[in-house]
Amino acid sequence: MTVQALIIIDVQNDYFKNGKMELHEPEIALENILKLEAQFIQKEWPIFYIQHTQSLAPDRLFFEGTYGAENHAKLACENQTNGFNVIKHFPNSFHQTELQHQLKALSVQKLIITGMMTNMCVDATTRAALDLGYEVDVIADATAARALSYASKEVNAVDVKTAFLAALNFLTNVKSTQEYLDSIDLI
Repeated sequence: MTVQALIIIDVQNDYFKNGKMELHEPEIALENILKLEAQFIQKEWPIFYIQHTQSLAPDRLFFEGTYGAENHAKLACENQTNGFNVIKHFPNSFHQTELQHQLKALSVQKLIITGMMTNMCVDATTRAALDLGYEVDVIADATAARALSYASKEVNAVDVKTAFLAALNFLTNVKSTQEYLDSIDLI
């Protein structure tokens, strides 16, 4: 059987209501992440909680030691034995972290990627995982994005998320939470 790990990227307070960079509908993504997390806990499969921190600018996102940098309280980070915390400082969850080493130690072959932001850290981590040879499923409704602008053009959050998921779908499997959960029921 293929060893799978759930990757939960940057589900931190700064991305939720009253945070420094509230995303579009992060609560919906969180609810789907919690469904996946519950299944991985039940099956005793590994879960990696990726937490972005920075220590240079207190007014920016994820400043170390602040409420905004903490993982969302609904996550079971501290309450189960198959969970691993990984601190990162770059969008790519593998860059200058122990993630790759930990995955290898557990003989993980497949990553189920969720989290915040679809267009930044989810995208960067997915592409790095593919470069490293992992099989990857990105769970579309377990990610969230925000509106962006460029060259005087506004792109709403739904379109940002859709565009990045469409690009990732060209490279790997993009599924809904229910599609993924249905697939593991067959295992």
